[in-house]
Amino acid sequence: MKEMVIGFGFGSPLVSILMLLLTSGISYFVFRALRHSNTKDFSRQELLNYYLEQRRRAREFSAQFDLSDEEIERKIDEELRK
Repeated sequence: MKEMVIGFGFGSPLVSILMLLLTSGISYFVFRALRHSNTKDFSRQELLNYYLEQRRRAREFSAQFDLSDEEIERKIDEELRK
């Protein structure tokens, strides 16, 4: 998730910079508060299972698509014949 900080300022340069800092800070803290309320706390075991599953899937894809140039050419020819 990308963060976006919104800030604005007008008036003299000093007032403008202070307003920019203040509004940016408010924007950041509102974002963090909303983000924190929407996130689920994962246990260590759930995260471990997730990453192990992703690694297993990556290995399957690697085995499936780790092809030599000749195998790629053959697959293309087979697809075009269908």
